[in-house]
Amino acid sequence: MSTPEPLPRMDRRVAIQWMLTASATIILPDAALRAAAGDTRPKGYGPDPSMVKIYKPGDVWPLTLSEPQRLTARALCEVIIPADDTSPGASAVGVPDFIDEWISSPYPAQEGDRRLLLEGLGWIDEEAQRRFQKTFAGLTLEQQTAICSDLAAAKPRPEHKKPAAFFKRYRDLTAGGYYTTPEGMKAIGYVGNAPSATFDGPPVEALKHVGLI
Repeated sequence: MSTPEPLPRMDRRVAIQWMLTASATIILPDAALRAAAGDTRPKGYGPDPSMVKIYKPGDVWPLTLSEPQRLTARALCEVIIPADDTSPGASAVGVPDFIDEWISSPYPAQEGDRRLLLEGLGWIDEEAQRRFQKTFAGLTLEQQTAICSDLAAAKPRPEHKKPAAFFKRYRDLTAGGYYTTPEGMKAIGYVGNAPSATFDGPPVEALKHVGLI
């Protein structure tokens, strides 16, 4: 059997810029989760990164996800935010690359996410094998949704407590990443600082009232 081609990666500079922008809108993990990470991380690029440099995989900090993990991450993003008639899905706009940068970055706010997401991606593949004898990426959408629905339940079963925490965090990161892209903003009708209507100036009556005409 031939080895599948590696998934294409987003330009590293774009992904890092995106991560920095989204970090202002995504809820950061709490202190207990960060403290539980406990791994030694590289120093990163400091407080003043160069955003004109073209970064390659492994520059600045090593990327974390292996190819099998990227396949799982991509499939899970598509379950959470699939494509529809008007908008692309989360994986199509590069959300898995955003998440890879997020958990690879060496800052305290992301350390807990790194462990939580890596363990969760491993669990979801093991669960897919247990239920359907395939990896999560190899399942049908109906099978993938069955697993995710168990994790998204209002009161997940006791054995799903930790995987449910993973799924909630992964869903938050997927949404936070997606809705800070132009495609995501368009999907929710966000227009930023664009004017909502043409302004032709104050009415004549107002100008007369203040003696300007």
